[in-house]
Amino acid sequence: MGRQPLKIDKIVMDLILTDDLSSKKKLAKKITDLAYKKGIYSSSIHELYIARGKKEFEGFTVPAMNLRSMTYDLARAIFRTAKQNNSGAFIFEIAKSEMGYTAQPPVEYTAVILAAAIREEYSGPVFIQADHCQLNAKKFQENADKEIEALQNMIADSIAEGFYNIDIDSSTLVDLSKEDIKKQQKDNYEVCAKLTQFIRRIEPKGVTVSVGGEIGEVGHQNSTPEDLRAFMEGYQERLRKGLVGISKISVQTGTSHGGVVKADGSIAEVKLDFGTLNILSGIAQKEFSIGGAVQHGASTLPEEMFHKFPENNTLEVHLATGFQNMMFDSKYFPADLKNRIYEWLKINAASERKEGETDDQFFYKARKKALGPFKKEIMSLPQELRDKIAAEIQAKFDFLFKQLNAVNNRALVDKYVTLKRVITRKRESAAAVVHDGEGAD
Repeated sequence: MGRQPLKIDKIVMDLILTDDLSSKKKLAKKITDLAYKKGIYSSSIHELYIARGKKEFEGFTVPAMNLRSMTYDLARAIFRTAKQNNSGAFIFEIAKSEMGYTAQPPVEYTAVILAAAIREEYSGPVFIQADHCQLNAKKFQENADKEIEALQNMIADSIAEGFYNIDIDSSTLVDLSKEDIKKQQKDNYEVCAKLTQFIRRIEPKGVTVSVGGEIGEVGHQNSTPEDLRAFMEGYQERLRKGLVGISKISVQTGTSHGGVVKADGSIAEVKLDFGTLNILSGIAQKEFSIGGAVQHGASTLPEEMFHKFPENNTLEVHLATGFQNMMFDSKYFPADLKNRIYEWLKINAASERKEGETDDQFFYKARKKALGPFKKEIMSLPQELRDKIAAEIQAKFDFLFKQLNAVNNRALVDKYVTLKRVITRKRESAAAVVHDGEGAD
């Protein structure tokens, strides 16, 4: 056993530190093959969510966690947390935008997550999700086919690398200038249906990829039952007959990605509409037989809010910025490295600085953009330091799992989720994917 951890640690570091895609793929295959031998399977959460939609169980909210940096260390911390809490329902995710600015393409992200499972002797299904597969509204208006094709290429690349959970975010196409609610949602549900059909066409044999839709752009006006019904009815009309549709729906209830930053760098208090969240989740289940509603942008909420998600029938909650903040603000994160990152931001992210912003506001919002350029340096910190930072964040993971009641559900996950070894086939028409860092987090 003594040599095995060191071996997997080295493979992971080689994978993270190389810029050569061919080398990444070879190292990733080593990890994936070893994961299968250890009983670790990248999996879809679709069947579990559909069972939730049928009210076969309830009572917990699934944490979906975006790991922007120190991914190997933090994934290990999550698997330790899961084992301690007998949990099986938790998701590792990374948004389309994050793949770009954190320099973590799907081939790397999946392999690092699976390696963390190997390292912590975790076995069973592992849920990896492409978050916010988002369309740019301006580009869509200019050339809809081109924008959809670019997103299809990104989705295909993600699925080929073991992302069997895909969150389509065409909510950017909602047109609130129209009076009729169904017309407001028209581009949204039509594109979501088109992308669902694409996913069903390319998904691996024996795997039903979990697909999510979104009815309200995060940070904009709150979603309503009318929005939900208009989207779902239009989506079901447009989806080809006989195809499996979405398993969940993301809604807006008052949050914003990263939180609202005050002049001193602290996070402003957010009023979250849990009542609406509860109502929308109930409608999604009762009227459309899907798992329920999903809450985005929650990691910076006050701690006393989190227990309300399972109390209000929330299916899934997305957590990202808070973990990044804990890393940057840890007493163990080297001050000299942090200062160099901030100096880099002054030059390389200057265009993102808004008039009147304080340094605290600017650095808070912009520092995520340094995670890619400084990825190798962060991952090359002494293991002792990374372990201490990961231990701090693990305490937060444990708190969240408990508050969301995402504990003691491993047997339930094993009951509904089918483990499937996938043989990947290269798509002949596959186009190169450009991860430009654009879109929501």
